[in-house]
Amino acid sequence: MNAHLWPAVVLLGVTACTNTNPPLRGTGDLGLVVERAAGSVMLIETTRRSEIGRVAGLGDLSHASVVFSRDGRYAYVFGRDGGLSKVDLLRGRLERRVVQSGNAIGGAISQDGAVVAVANYVPGGIRLFDAATLEPLGEVPTGAKVVGIADAPGNRFVFSLFEKGEIWVVDAADPRRPVTTRIPDIGKQPYDGFVTPDGRHYIAGLYGEDGLALVDLWNVGAGARRILDGYGRGEAPLPVYKMPHLRGWAAAGRYLFLPAIGRHEVLVLDRTTWKEAARIPVHGQPVFAVAQPGGRRVWVNFAFPKNDVVQVIDTASMEVVKEIRPGRAVLHLEFTPRGEQAWVSSRDDDAVVVYDTASFAETARLRAANPSGIFLAARAAMTGF
Repeated sequence: MNAHLWPAVVLLGVTACTNTNPPLRGTGDLGLVVERAAGSVMLIETTRRSEIGRVAGLGDLSHASVVFSRDGRYAYVFGRDGGLSKVDLLRGRLERRVVQSGNAIGGAISQDGAVVAVANYVPGGIRLFDAATLEPLGEVPTGAKVVGIADAPGNRFVFSLFEKGEIWVVDAADPRRPVTTRIPDIGKQPYDGFVTPDGRHYIAGLYGEDGLALVDLWNVGAGARRILDGYGRGEAPLPVYKMPHLRGWAAAGRYLFLPAIGRHEVLVLDRTTWKEAARIPVHGQPVFAVAQPGGRRVWVNFAFPKNDVVQVIDTASMEVVKEIRPGRAVLHLEFTPRGEQAWVSSRDDDAVVVYDTASFAETARLRAANPSGIFLAARAAMTGF
């Protein structure tokens, strides 16, 4: 990669380790909580539901996301300021950090774990980095904001372009010479997207119109198919205070549970027919709809001003069966891999709350500085996470 292609990449120093003599452990029950206002992440372990460290100096984490190395040891934190940080979960320290753009919105890691891709608003496009060293490897300019980036089988990355209304599939098998397939005319203003857990389909949500765009990654040449077209049926949408998020965690058996934009509904999509199976009235405008492992329940949080509530949907009856109030400004939900715990962040109460999913009892409450995203290292084994 020629140096002149990377004028925005800045290498930053390593922050001192917060846990210099960590106990011998694996990473299977470890994870990170993003402390958005402090520019730090809290290192957690789920077996004892406790905090075990903190890593600071990660920049603007106001819209941060995290992916993990294939062995679960390292976390890659994508900051809003274009920062890409590599955190060692076992040593509890920042290994390396680069600022690679002016404004970034997330990233992904390749199927083989060798390449990290960062999605950019400014200047747009994606940039590819060596997962071991964070050396820049390649770049795919787009001329538009990149949203909804996800990994796909075959060392591919899939994402949408907000202004252009397109989906791009990038083959990064040779990250220094990435190959791009463009799918145009998918709909107005795709705002997010996800790959289904089996790695076969990519779905982009549309902000500019009711509906979603579906791409079969086994047959990219067939283009995009519209699904749930016109689900608003001419109704005037409510003001949108926070954009909903889409990820493969919405899958529960044959169904996908998707937050509707500007409506107090969760849409249920049958992924055998790709048609609407149900719509479930909920407390407010849903932001995350997250399926509990096993698929029996889906937990939902909401946008301002009704964002102090989490509702639980039973996927057999398609009804809300439980409502809990973890605290003010609930931003994120994460389950342990076998589904016995739910971790919930309450930004305005500076708390992360842990629930027993069988009884809904609160089992722990950890102090955190304006927590947002919760990411467990078990994601390392999942496609599209």
